Amino acid sequence: MKITTKVQYAVRALFDLAYHGGGGPAQIKEISKRQKISPRYLEQIFHQLKKADLLETKRGPRGGYSLKKPAGEITPSQMIETLEGPLELVPCLKPGSTKECSVEESCVAKLVWQELQDKMESHFNALNLEELCRRARDMGIKREIRHRYMYYI
Repeated sequence: MKITTKVQYAVRALFDLAYHGGGGPAQIKEISKRQKISPRYLEQIFHQLKKADLLETKRGPRGGYSLKKPAGEITPSQMIETLEGPLELVPCLKPGSTKECSVEESCVAKLVWQELQDKMESHFNALNLEELCRRARDMGIKREIRHRYMYYI
């Protein structure tokens, strides 16, 4: 199993919003620069995350993307499901699977895959963006202070 680039980038980008955003909106170009992710690809990812109610947008000169929920309520599991669908290690574990398996009744391997899938789901559900921010602080990652300029006429 391999976590897709799209999911890896989503986790990094939403972490960036939680850590550097300070609750306010951030522009794609800021996140893209900090996380070294293509702005176009980030826009595609954010579009899907917005449809899943994980992000919201604000238009205008002080606009951008921000988290729609508190950081403690957004998990990697939600990102994976939004971008790639439910976690499924093998086809026979898919809920409602109609695929016939000739050895399903005596398949010991299925028990192994089910146990592994359950542990992965549990781990991805236990983590959240707030925890990732705490870990970043523990690692000594500096928060970037945003300077938004206000123009007066």
